[in-house]
Amino acid sequence: QVLLMESGGGLVQAGGSLRLSCAASKSIIEIKPMGWYRQAPGKQRELVATITIGGTPNYVDSVKGRFTISRDNAKNTVYLQMNSLKPEDTAAYFCKGTSYSLKADYWGQGTQVTVSS
Repeated sequence: QVLLMESGGGLVQAGGSLRLSCAASKSIIEIKPMGWYRQAPGKQRELVATITIGGTPNYVDSVKGRFTISRDNAKNTVYLQMNSLKPEDTAAYFCKGTSYSLKADYWGQGTQVTVSS
């Protein structure tokens, strides 16, 4: 069962924009999507942006001013608007969610973002 469904990745030229979405599927495990991480080939997975249930965002320095994370609690969905994309943003982007009742974290399957120069 896919608990977190990501969408919106793709190929874009440098300077372009993409919008990622992460929706938690309805299941007996209530999961709240909480943020985005990325992993480039040969590198460790790193935090990109997180957002609290109340909507307070947090960003890694390299994306500040370019990326915006938001959430729609009614849809249990988190978004990542990525503007002014750079080739170094190329990576697989993963959504991370949390089950507060189970005190466990869950990952989506990832969506590829490729930025050409």
